[in-house]
Amino acid sequence: MHAWPASEVPALPDKGRDLRIHDTATDGLVTLDPGPVARIYVCGITPYDATHIGHAATYNAFDLVQRVWLDTKRQVHYVQNVTDVDDPLLERAQRDDIDWVALAEKETALFREDMTALRMLPPRHYIGAVEAIPGIVPLVERLRDAGAAYELEGDIYFSVESDPNFGKVSRLDVAAMRLLSAERGGDPDRPGKKNPLDPMLWMAAREGEPSWDGGSLGRGRPGWHIECVAIALDHLGMGFDIQGGGSDLAFPHHEMGASHAQVLTGEFPMAKAYVHAGMVALHGEKMSKSKGNLVFVSTLRREGVDPAAIRLALLAHHYRADWEWTDQVLQDALARLDRWRAAVSRPDGPPAETLVAQMREALANDLDAPAALAAVDRWTALQQERGGTDEGAPGVVSRAVDALLGVAL
Repeated sequence: MHAWPASEVPALPDKGRDLRIHDTATDGLVTLDPGPVARIYVCGITPYDATHIGHAATYNAFDLVQRVWLDTKRQVHYVQNVTDVDDPLLERAQRDDIDWVALAEKETALFREDMTALRMLPPRHYIGAVEAIPGIVPLVERLRDAGAAYELEGDIYFSVESDPNFGKVSRLDVAAMRLLSAERGGDPDRPGKKNPLDPMLWMAAREGEPSWDGGSLGRGRPGWHIECVAIALDHLGMGFDIQGGGSDLAFPHHEMGASHAQVLTGEFPMAKAYVHAGMVALHGEKMSKSKGNLVFVSTLRREGVDPAAIRLALLAHHYRADWEWTDQVLQDALARLDRWRAAVSRPDGPPAETLVAQMREALANDLDAPAALAAVDRWTALQQERGGTDEGAPGVVSRAVDALLGVAL
């Protein structure tokens, strides 16, 4: 599966600071020193409705991570999946009387268009669940053969008790885990499971649903968590720098994935930091496909909204914060974009070196994009009030905003 084209990232003088970021597993800030190649895995979409503002906010957060690392003169090995076969996708295809493959392809193509318009840097590897199946089957077989998985009516389940570190990602108690498992795709009440929290690794073929040859597992399709594990281990290996996604993935998805990988390899942890973006609400409720309270990036683009303004609307909120999309949020972003573009269009301006340093400092400090925006606002205000004599300053500001924030002025 192919990703989307990369926009050019301007190189800035000197280099930025190492990233200090919040790790869900320790509930604290950690300073990451990835070495010459930083490794990041971000969970992708299930392509039956793409791309709403909640998605965009999540991918914007991890785009900032890439930009901070690139500014430290590192390479970035970024991997993202597409869950192109799953119950919600099949249910939507049946509801709309459309082939599930065609639906997945259509929505994935739209997601690529939205990511391109928003100038999100693409992953080096963009892998669909279906194409990952040949690598998933042997992992499930290994877990089963090691006694870390068991069969129940043809389905294969992972035993969470096989991982002594289970629970260290989300840090939740059993009652909370069970509640979230039921809400987020698990089946804690299924009779016969050894532990209600045990997640499915391989679903035996169901009538009328797609299935693949699973070797000794029989025909079927993979569970949600093992999909990401297979892709991450194949392309990044254990101990990569960041496992990322929305805060609703901390449990069960990232918790279960970490346990799968840790039992398979005997190593801990799967990732050095588990980083989670906040949720975006509309009309007082979290944007949700199931509720249908969505604002789509593609709809805004069709209405003529500049993608740079959409991006500024996202950047105005700290990535870990929960916030609400409103018309005023977008209007504020449009006004800010107009001010910034007017400021950099002048032939000279106030010196920009301090601004670049402030932007770098803000983003290295747990991706504090609102502080970075405020720094640009201060430079813009000085430009409007009294201008300056530095002929290179507007160009420096424009390049810094592009390189660090992904906003083309």
